[in-house]
Amino acid sequence: MTEQFNSSLFSSVSRRSVLKFLGVGAVSGVLGYSRFHKPEPAIFQPDIINLPQFLTQPKHVVIVGGGLAGLACAYELSQRGFKVTLLEKSPQLGGKIASWDIQVGDKTFKMEHGFHGFFPQYYNLNSLVKEVNIQDNFVSLESYAVVFRNNQYQPEVFRPSHSAFPWNVVDLGVSSPNRLNWGINLTHLNHWKVFREIGGFKIPNSYQRLDEISVADWVREDFPQGLYDLYFLPFAKSSLNAPDKLSVGELMQFFHFYFFGNPEGLAFNGTRQDMGTSLVQPLVNAIQEKGGDILTEVTVSNFNWNQGKIDSITYFQGNGINTVPFWVKSNSILSSKGFEYFGNADDVYAVSTHKNQAISLHCTHQGCTVKMAEDGYFHCPCHGAIFDQNGQVISGPAERDLPQYNVIQRQDDQVELVGIFSHELDKEITQPPKTWGVKVNFKRGVSDSDDNTTTAANLSVIPVTNSPQMIQADYYVLATDIPGTQRLFTVMTGDINSQVKQQIEQLKVADPFAVCRFWFDRDFPWEYSHFTSLSGYDLTDSITLYHRIQDEYIKWHEETGGSVVELHAYCYKEVEFPTQETLLITFEKELYEIVPELKMATLLHRELVNQKNFAGYPPGSYANRPVTNSGVSNLIFAGDWVKMPFPCGLMERAVSSGLLAANEILQQEGLQRRVLFSVTPEGFLKI
Repeated sequence: MTEQFNSSLFSSVSRRSVLKFLGVGAVSGVLGYSRFHKPEPAIFQPDIINLPQFLTQPKHVVIVGGGLAGLACAYELSQRGFKVTLLEKSPQLGGKIASWDIQVGDKTFKMEHGFHGFFPQYYNLNSLVKEVNIQDNFVSLESYAVVFRNNQYQPEVFRPSHSAFPWNVVDLGVSSPNRLNWGINLTHLNHWKVFREIGGFKIPNSYQRLDEISVADWVREDFPQGLYDLYFLPFAKSSLNAPDKLSVGELMQFFHFYFFGNPEGLAFNGTRQDMGTSLVQPLVNAIQEKGGDILTEVTVSNFNWNQGKIDSITYFQGNGINTVPFWVKSNSILSSKGFEYFGNADDVYAVSTHKNQAISLHCTHQGCTVKMAEDGYFHCPCHGAIFDQNGQVISGPAERDLPQYNVIQRQDDQVELVGIFSHELDKEITQPPKTWGVKVNFKRGVSDSDDNTTTAANLSVIPVTNSPQMIQADYYVLATDIPGTQRLFTVMTGDINSQVKQQIEQLKVADPFAVCRFWFDRDFPWEYSHFTSLSGYDLTDSITLYHRIQDEYIKWHEETGGSVVELHAYCYKEVEFPTQETLLITFEKELYEIVPELKMATLLHRELVNQKNFAGYPPGSYANRPVTNSGVSNLIFAGDWVKMPFPCGLMERAVSSGLLAANEILQQEGLQRRVLFSVTPEGFLKI
């Protein structure tokens, strides 16, 4: 164990906690956590007086980032009378829950960044679902299983519950087939320390004790092995952070939100259709119905500061070129003959060693990061587009070349780049304005037979040229992921707040996340949940049976008898799986081990999605993590990387951060804040 668990602290505090757990002198605690009285969601900072709900004078908010955080913020503010402009760099909205069309044979399907479960304690996300009246877009998965490789343990099955801590632990012990293998000895001093931390989460106390140590280090000595194998390892990786890079304080928050402080159990919902159709489109529709503007394929080229505030931003759409120089740092992980690499995640640049030029590796189709393959071309890992070493399209579905840049100067481990105007683009700019981007107008209820369209979204095209556009607003919300936010700070000019910039620069991205979806010509028997966590594999962390969850895949299964299976790798190590080929080979090998019946099936199609943009929560990061209020009056932060004042995780964390950002603006304008909910904020054994 570590110094965080010293014997004097345990003797002075844990004895009281143990007595509390056993019920001595804790009648009120026992009543509050009775299995016969389900705790209600906790309310976060309710306004104690009634304030106006709506604006009485015009106010404009620009939100950069069209993921869940940005959409939640835009939704709330648009409903309150604010003029909202949302800017998204990708062609599609939704960020990590975006959807796009793919072709499988003669059929068109919706592809996503991977299956997402909607848990009942996602109180703030579920409140949006209820407000836009889309509850029917979700289907219960009834149960959730964890299956272990080589039958190391019996499968664990989680179901809906109505018991809060400590009764949920008692119920788990009764129902778990592995209860005798947990390895917990409550007469052992260090095991009591573990139990105390599990049941005693409290902000900020738990972080002050535990944030400086990684999960891997915490469990290295004298930790109940079964408890780690059965619960800590699978759930730690479900946070999309590897144990060697995840703060114990953050893991305790994750455990508290998903289990120990949660009276709802671990069963959850999936979407009946793809995430874009089921959730993103209705939110966009609600924003636009209130006059909100939503622009896609937008690149912000400049944030201008003036007198300690954001004064304006400049952006372009589509094929526009960034004429403002910006810096990017060296990438030590990527390497290939003839190129140096700079940037990270989905903002990577390949600088030629033969000439002073670079190309962006941001695929012009759906924004994935293309990678150099053995054939010497850049391949998109998501949808198969191929580009040559100059960034020109060799084969689709991408239609536009990769943007090119000149290297202006080098400094230590970074380079300064500026966009290049090609002769072709120069010629097009002199012609009458043509369409370079689209403004998305989603219409609820559009089916395959409506308006001769094959998607649920109608796109109304607006004319956009290469000319940079400047926009000024009263407030600016940065709701991009960590690489996107850090990239925005490289294009800021003027009297930038150095403390805020430093906070953003120190943010870390988690290890990469990969999804591979397979189409087969036959089904197979499966006795576990339609989404099942897997433990013990080199790469695979979960399996999803789409042909038993989403309508379009169920229909295809009924027509063909085939199956659609998806494997996830939550936080794999790039040094172990450096290429798309190694990911695909390993996924396929492990799938045939997980489902041996598929060895005899015909593989019809596969899709790989590979990302490195999930928020990292490494040891020591909590204290300096940015909060919603940046300290700059008109600059607000939202995203799963923001320090949250109450327990939450994954999609709920993103949505809650967006609503917190909206509340910050509402409070500055003297308006009633939205009521936000969470699970019980503190553990039963809080210290």
